[in-house]
Amino acid sequence: MVTNRSSVDPVTAPGSPNVAVRAAEKRGYDVPMEQPERPGRSTPEPGRPGGVLVVGEPSRRPHWRQRISTTLDLIRANPTGRIALKIFIAIAGALVVTIGIALIPLPGPGWLLVIAGLGIWAVEFHWARRLLGFTRRHVHGWTRWVRRQSLPLRFVLGAVGLVFVAAVVWLSLKLSLGIDVVAEARQYLAAR
Repeated sequence: MVTNRSSVDPVTAPGSPNVAVRAAEKRGYDVPMEQPERPGRSTPEPGRPGGVLVVGEPSRRPHWRQRISTTLDLIRANPTGRIALKIFIAIAGALVVTIGIALIPLPGPGWLLVIAGLGIWAVEFHWARRLLGFTRRHVHGWTRWVRRQSLPLRFVLGAVGLVFVAAVVWLSLKLSLGIDVVAEARQYLAAR
């Protein structure tokens, strides 16, 4: 449905709207300008869909994030843009996740790329946003637990982590490239 009016009433949001929003509204696109629920903000007023009365201070989002959010809203306002954005996000996320999965057994940032691919998918897909939130909660929970432990236990956990990473690197090099780093190191030390 295309309307000629934004979902935020000019009386509700002080100041002039963004130039891109005005341009999209001139073209007849409905640009959603809803603000997420935050402390210091009231709930939407009845009879005005999506209208939010700003009570507290303005959003503290960085300027570049606000611009990206507005650009994505403009793309989503057009049905063709919405479909094209979903396809682009799906392909870009799949490419990053695939590269990350390929790098998991090899030395490199495999898991980091898988999580980055989930972050790309989370821009458009709710299931990816939920999975990314689940992962983030568990990683933060693990780091909080480790910080509460004594220093000797943290050293043991770090040593176990290093041994695990070394074993993964050794096995991945041995199985994928046929290079046995341990045997090469023994030969090198025996020759000296």
